[in-house]
Amino acid sequence: MTPTGTLPAPDRIPADALRDVVDGRWADVRRETRDQLATAGVLADPDASSEEYRARITEALKILTASGRPHSGFAPSVGGRGDVGGVVTAFAMLAYGDLSLLVKAGVQWGLFGGAVQVLGTEGHHERYLRRIVDGELLGCFAMTETGHGSDVQHLHTTATYDRASGEFVVHTPYPQARKEYIGNAARDGRMAVVFAQLVTDAGTHGVHAFLVPIRDSDGNPAAGVTIGDDGRKAGLNGVDNGRLSFERVRIPRENLLNRFADVAEDGTYSSPIENETARFFTMLGTLVRGRISVAGGAGGATQKALALAVRFGERRRQFSNPSTGEEIAVLDYLAHQRKLLPALATTFALHFTQESLVSRMHDIQAPGAAPVGAREQRTLEQSAAGIKAIATWHATRTIQTCREACGGAGYLEENLLPALKADTDVFTTFEGDNTVLLQLLAKELLSDYGRTIRRGNPLQIAPLLGRQLAGVLSERTGLASATRRLPLRGLDLSDRERRRALMRVRRDDTLAAAIRSLAPAMRTGNDEFTVFNANQDLLLTSARAHVDTLVEESFTAALSRIDDDGVRSLLERVYDLHVLDVIDRERAWYLETGRLTAAESRSIRPLVNELCGELQPYARTLVDAFGIPENLLACPMLDDEAWAPAPGSPAEPVTDQVETG
Repeated sequence: MTPTGTLPAPDRIPADALRDVVDGRWADVRRETRDQLATAGVLADPDASSEEYRARITEALKILTASGRPHSGFAPSVGGRGDVGGVVTAFAMLAYGDLSLLVKAGVQWGLFGGAVQVLGTEGHHERYLRRIVDGELLGCFAMTETGHGSDVQHLHTTATYDRASGEFVVHTPYPQARKEYIGNAARDGRMAVVFAQLVTDAGTHGVHAFLVPIRDSDGNPAAGVTIGDDGRKAGLNGVDNGRLSFERVRIPRENLLNRFADVAEDGTYSSPIENETARFFTMLGTLVRGRISVAGGAGGATQKALALAVRFGERRRQFSNPSTGEEIAVLDYLAHQRKLLPALATTFALHFTQESLVSRMHDIQAPGAAPVGAREQRTLEQSAAGIKAIATWHATRTIQTCREACGGAGYLEENLLPALKADTDVFTTFEGDNTVLLQLLAKELLSDYGRTIRRGNPLQIAPLLGRQLAGVLSERTGLASATRRLPLRGLDLSDRERRRALMRVRRDDTLAAAIRSLAPAMRTGNDEFTVFNANQDLLLTSARAHVDTLVEESFTAALSRIDDDGVRSLLERVYDLHVLDVIDRERAWYLETGRLTAAESRSIRPLVNELCGELQPYARTLVDAFGIPENLLACPMLDDEAWAPAPGSPAEPVTDQVETG
């Protein structure tokens, strides 16, 4: 392996120093949130009826409001502190408790309040935002329709301006256009941010956001509003998801959230962004906080699942050691280590990536932040889309692995893993379907390539064109091995720089391959949709490679900031395991392209096994570094009394002796 610092014994790793590294920029927020979670009853209750559960979560929302934590992410003018990064960090930690509360809070302050904050203007802020922040006005984020989920640009709900009355008329033209799966709609919401096609006498101007009251002061549906209940779900049953339909509901002209476009009294439409598509994506880009928050929540749930599984793996013993006769802890088995430790390594990698992403978002969005260029904003949006997809897929896969690693105990509700599994399943779908998000990222990467070519900077263009030429030559001559392995020759696979090079070359080459395959779409007369559709697999591969490299770079940056030698040595090995696991997962690509020889490919398995064995004694130290409050991990399968050693030889069950007379 790459030379690294000496790894101290597990009990010599300074717990506070490791926790400080994990806590990062918002360590104070994490400490405060831990203290709050440690005294709150915020665990899921799967036995409660839907109404009981929803009522309990609504009460918990009030307690959360009283803590002042939700306020911190908003501007001081509405009672906040402008700590955008801090509130997203605290939000993610709610995943240690009841994920229904996390989602309910996300809908209220992240989606509903966030939309009013970033899409509205001063009048909306003065009239609504303080009440939203204080929890007095509960609301919804009504974007998805029964017939249109991912294709938001072509929603069918309409908001037609009536010049005679100075009002918008919000209408659901047919059942497929009803708003669907809307959090806070079935029970508690009083107002919704409704996304609809804005129509004036001059025509349709694309999707815009409108504030629409959905209930009166008594809690009854507002005139023209039909509210349905989505009922029981696979999880998150403390959240009141519902359906909304509008029958020519009239709202004041001022209820258009008009940061990016407005309609004058005479019906004249205006926008500082002339292109409808550009305006639409600018509007959606301001909502990036939701995707970052979902990725953080998925990370918190994954950390909890691993903490449960690692602790169980230390306690659970199966089969005897022939040398000693003692039963062996399941975490001592390599197969069990291979289940949990690479997943734990990737969880750390994604945690540091999330920290970096939250910091960038805070520096761009916090009140008083210096303006940034379009490129910086685009990069944030790209990263948020990619990390949301990868983090939530990782959560789904890892929580299932942890459930299996805990055997039958992991299947019991009382041991917490089933609720984690059920509640996080939908994370791969809401705030953007993961596959669609990766396609969006890939298209943005292609656009970046096009912008680079158009700018004509030789220093940027030369590597891109060189990569394209190498790809064409290798495809036409079959010299892939010779042309592609040359830059990496002479570097040992166990060397960190070699592994970094392998990550980056996959990112660059997969994008280059996608560009070559999509070139026909740019030619006159070709069907652009057909060409793109036929190459979706390449687009998704390039997007995944881009995110993998982003995660590796974020982990590397985090390592460079660690002062404590022991902590750095431990996390360097965690980094090594994560990167090798990614290369192992993508071995087919590396072999097909000649980036790895067969012998190098075979060397990965023993390297991973070696790292698993080296990190096994530190598994508990690593999961404890997340700082999950003990009351949120307490469950029967981790009860110390239940794991008291059995009398006698473990290989021979104790039997009662029966006297015979």
